[in-house]
Amino acid sequence: MSAESELVCVGGISGSYGVRGELRVKSFCATPEDIETYSPLTTQDGKRSFSLALLRPVKNGFVVRIADVATKEEADALQGVQLYARREQLPSLPDDEFYHADLIGLAVHDTGGTLLGHVKTVQNHGADDLLELQLVGGSATVFLPFTKAGVPTVDLASGRLVADPPDGILPDTAES
Repeated sequence: MSAESELVCVGGISGSYGVRGELRVKSFCATPEDIETYSPLTTQDGKRSFSLALLRPVKNGFVVRIADVATKEEADALQGVQLYARREQLPSLPDDEFYHADLIGLAVHDTGGTLLGHVKTVQNHGADDLLELQLVGGSATVFLPFTKAGVPTVDLASGRLVADPPDGILPDTAES
């Protein structure tokens, strides 16, 4: 396992909050306030490390303090930085739950064994997760609901999942 796969994105800095170097942070954790317990967090390349202190919740995140950030300008400079925790810091998941980072890149086969493509991204816009599939043989992508019905099998060990896409999701192919 590479060092990068040992990291899981648990949040992101969405900008400064106020004028005293406080930051607004979005948490991607199932229990949002748990992001503080995984400190110190790092950038994806591991070159920067951040120990977060949650001050209070705000809409879509938290106001946090980071020790080395004292001004609004320093906080503004961190906008867009993704925050990563080491995998061993995170709790074990039940068999039917997965970290998004583990799904990206998996081969996607239909229930007949045909390769459909690979998981490009995992999206969540407030309801269920959606897997963005990069289809075989082109640049087209489709979104597949990441539900038990849509994806009955996830096999991380073999790097694949089995999908049963609802009608209309995949582009039509010539069938006779």
